[in-house]
Amino acid sequence: MVLSETELDMVCSSLERLQIDFSGHPQYFYQSLFRHAPELREMFREDLEGQGMKFMTTLSVIVSRLNDDAGSAEQYLGLGKLHATLGIQRAHFVPMGEALMDTLRVGLGDGFTPELEAAWRKAYDHVSSTMIRRGAIGA
Repeated sequence: MVLSETELDMVCSSLERLQIDFSGHPQYFYQSLFRHAPELREMFREDLEGQGMKFMTTLSVIVSRLNDDAGSAEQYLGLGKLHATLGIQRAHFVPMGEALMDTLRVGLGDGFTPELEAAWRKAYDHVSSTMIRRGAIGA
């Protein structure tokens, strides 16, 4: 089990809250990502709104399967390989994680407690390390 039941409930319910006011959050994620790692901007297409929608949809699917490694193995493999073909490297997952935390902090406001942040970081670490491993993402 990746997350405890309490942690998983916290992550799932906070994602649901974030999706209620969905409109600006994907765009904020990419703005934050490019603040943390401006060199990544050239890796993304111009249509960040569409990219952001895809990101949030994928995030929802991953969160719903966090404690189901067997059921999500193919998805992690596909996501990992896709990111590898796009030139994403292991080090790029650090600013992506920080951009996610920034987005959650802004989107959830006071609801983004230290306990919730710890649960999200634990979830993100699991997802990113699994994508890196299964997708054979290097450097």
